[in-house]
Amino acid sequence: MTVTPGEKPIRLLRNPLEDVGEARHIRQMDADEQQQITTDFDGAVNMTAAQIEKWLDTDESKAVGQKSGGGESTGHASGRRIVKILRKKKDELTGADYAHMKKVHGYVARHSTQRPKGDVTDTDWRYSLMNWGHDPKK
Repeated sequence: MTVTPGEKPIRLLRNPLEDVGEARHIRQMDADEQQQITTDFDGAVNMTAAQIEKWLDTDESKAVGQKSGGGESTGHASGRRIVKILRKKKDELTGADYAHMKKVHGYVARHSTQRPKGDVTDTDWRYSLMNWGHDPKK
C-alpha cells in the first residue's frame, strides 16, 4: 500500500468470527493456548468424524441453521470443516483450524445453555448443535 507523506495508512479490520481460509490472517498462538483450544474443542465435539458426516447427509441437518443467500447453513458448513479438523493429526492443524475450533467451542457453550424444556430428541435446537459436532443426547 502506498501512503503519501503526512497521510495515515488505513488498516482494514477482519471480523474475528469470519471463516478465514489462510493462517496468515490468524495471530500466532503459543503452545499453551493451542492446547487449551484443543481441550475445549474436544469437550464440545462429542461426535466422531464419521457420525458428523452421516448426520450432515440427513434432511434434518440440512433444514436447520442460519442460511445466507439460501445456500448451506453456517452450522452445516462448520460441520464439514469439523470433520476435516478431526481427521488431521495435531501437527497438521493450522492457525485457521485453531480459530475454527475456538469458534465451535463458543457456539456449543452458548447454545447448550438455551436447552428447551422437555424431550429434545427431535428439536431444531439439537439438530443445530449436531451440525456443530455436539449431540446433547450423548
